[in-house]
Amino acid sequence: MSSATAVKEIWKSADAVCFDVDSTVCQDEGIDELAKFCNKSDAVKKLTNEAMKGSMDYRESLSLRLGIIQPAWGVMKRFLESHPIKLTPGVEMLISTLHDHKVPVYLISGGFRSLILPAALKLGIKPENVFANRIKFYFDGDYAGFDEEQPTSRSGGKGTVIENLKRSFGYKKLVLIGDGATDLEACPPADAFIGFGGNVVRDEVKRGAKWFVTDFNELTEHIVKK
Repeated sequence: MSSATAVKEIWKSADAVCFDVDSTVCQDEGIDELAKFCNKSDAVKKLTNEAMKGSMDYRESLSLRLGIIQPAWGVMKRFLESHPIKLTPGVEMLISTLHDHKVPVYLISGGFRSLILPAALKLGIKPENVFANRIKFYFDGDYAGFDEEQPTSRSGGKGTVIENLKRSFGYKKLVLIGDGATDLEACPPADAFIGFGGNVVRDEVKRGAKWFVTDFNELTEHIVKK
């Protein structure tokens, strides 16, 4: 059995599926769009690319990017009001099909929970199934840093979330889908990883993934009814 075939067999009988969000479930990188909204795009996008390639510690990258943006509560509110979510084509059908087959779906992201929850709501994913970073604010609404207790705020954090899910629910065939190095490195503990390149193709992920797709419809077609 080839490596790609092995991943496809696990996918057909997955007992849980975890998705990255930025450039996977959603078409863009939330932090880059927020930076653009705050006129801090160029400096932040460079750091985002370094983090996604795995060439910079994730927490360091997150701290530097947020330090540049300084996103106050009012800014976040205006951003959410003016930037509707852009779901990747095919992801609604895929997640709906997984739900129809009673497969639990989780979103695990190094992005921000406040930006991800609208996507989760549209996809029918419960808030408690969303694992992402939390921005902190002072009483006057100014930016006050981020919650460093969240595992997704550090390198290897997605793997920690997956380990906790497997320990809590006993999943044996948990599949992770994502576009970045932080996703690739989380398998194991994920039982299988599917690289996604429908929005951006990262060469190191394409090389490292045993199964790499650019269209969510391909994954939907491989789901076998239980």
